[in-house]
Amino acid sequence: MIKKAMLEIAKNLPPSAKMLLQVHDELIFEVQENHLAEVSPIIIDSMQNVVKLKVPLIVNISSGKNWGEL
Repeated sequence: MIKKAMLEIAKNLPPSAKMLLQVHDELIFEVQENHLAEVSPIIIDSMQNVVKLKVPLIVNISSGKNWGEL
């Protein structure tokens, strides 16, 4: 599921954001702070809807200046 989500996100991600890393079921992005509101819905929608299951997939997003703040 995560690989399918990564492919879907990559198709829709604007140039102001870059997918950097996958850690288990998490994806790490580098996004310009002023584009966070634009990019977050793309990530959430892609991850939640990449596969239809009987139970909902819930996606949480957090942001910080570096990985340590997350």
